[in-house]
Formats: sequence, structure tokens, C-alpha cells
Amino acid sequence: MIFFFSGCGNSRLIALALAKQLSEKLVFIPEAAAKGEYSVDLSEGESLGFVFPVYCWAPPTPVLDFVERLQVENRGRYTYVVTTYGDEAGQTEKLFRKALEKYTGLHLDAAYGLVMPETYVNFRNMDVDSDDVARAKINSAISKIPSIAARIKCHTTCSDIKVGKNAWLKSHLVRRYFYRHLVDDSKFHVTDDCTGCGLCSKVCPLGNIRMMSGTPCWMGNCVTCNACYHNCPVHAIRFGTVTDVKGQYKVLREYTDRPF
Repeated sequence: MIFFFSGCGNSRLIALALAKQLSEKLVFIPEAAAKGEYSVDLSEGESLGFVFPVYCWAPPTPVLDFVERLQVENRGRYTYVVTTYGDEAGQTEKLFRKALEKYTGLHLDAAYGLVMPETYVNFRNMDVDSDDVARAKINSAISKIPSIAARIKCHTTCSDIKVGKNAWLKSHLVRRYFYRHLVDDSKFHVTDDCTGCGLCSKVCPLGNIRMMSGTPCWMGNCVTCNACYHNCPVHAIRFGTVTDVKGQYKVLREYTDRPF
């Protein structure tokens, strides 16, 4: 079984590819959480996997909240995580391992990291990759899935993830700054170009956007994954003023129906 979380789709793509290789069932964390499905009974020999993006050099809060409530039968099973990130993961593995052991009693046997295209544009010096760079990153990540799947099948114990420099500083102090000042959906708004199509409300992984009188309204349960921003067909969504001159991440759509 593989639990996954994804905002813009990078981790979803990896989860789909991995599940195909392993013939495993995929469970979308927000859907399971909404249904209150926190109990897992693994079959004989079944591994437990988690796939999610790195947000602020740490696991996304919906993932940590889910793990806190997760109940797993047959705890001795092989457990692994696959993370996606733009450049490095900081102490994501350490934070996830700690949460997993504290709340479920599970031991994290392996951690893998895959570089995927940049999607975070809410900070002034951050923008999306060019289409060519994005394709190169996606193709490189997908090419590594068979090897990761093979190691998972063999129950390999490893840590193949880029921590980066100043990991503790980024995963703790800088992360606090991000969550205090930038993880705030009150800064999202739309320009006059908005057509009221409602696509933003459909792609939000947390169901945080409601259409009111043809206009999207953010309801306060946001991790600033930017799925709404990148999927707006007329680029009408803004985060304050910082995204006025930023691009959108669209290349991933070319891989949506890929038969891995």
C-alpha cells in the first residue's frame, strides 16, 4: 500500500509510476483523512510506502497530521518514503521518521528523494523552471523509479535523499518563518481575468477553495501548494503581488496519461 499527498502533481506522478512497478494500491491522503480511514491492515509480505513533496524542507502538514492518526496492524512490515523536491530535502527524512515512530510505532527502513520541477513561486527569488529544464527533471526522476522499486521489493535499507547544507536551520527556523508569513491563503486573490470556471476549486487537494458568486474564495485550510495558481487556465490567480511576474508550471500535463 502506498499513501501519497500531492499538490501540483509531481508526487502524484511518482506515486502512480511506483505503484505500477510494485502493483500496489494507492491511497490519496486527503481523501482517506476526509473519510476518517486511518486504520491499515497490511497483508502478508506487503510493504507500506509514503510519497509526498517536501514543503519548507519538511513533510507537508497534511501528511504529518495523517500519520499522527494512522493505525497500522502487523507493524513489522517494511516501510519506506519517497519524497520529491526542487533541490534538497533538509531534515524531511528525520522529521518523518520521528513522527512515524512516535505515532505508529513503525520504523522507517528506507528513504528516497527525487528532484522534480520547481513549483513554489510565492517568494521573490523563486520561479518555475523553463519547460526544457522541467522535462529533463521529470524524465530523470521517472527513469529512477524501476531501480527504487527493485530496492523496495528486496526490502533494502537505505537513505538516498539529498539533505543539503544548513539542514537544521532550514527545516526548523526558516520553516517557522515560512509558516508564519507565507503559508497564508488570505494573500490569494484573482484578477479581472478570472472567468469563474471553478477549476481551482477542483484541483485543490484539501478542498480549501469554494466558488462564491463565480469567484474563488480560500477558506483558511491551505498549505500554499499552488495547485490553484498553476492550473488556472487564464493565469488569473495571484499570491499578493509577488506572483504578478511569475510563470506557471504546465509541463507536467504532458505526462498525465503516460502508461509507465
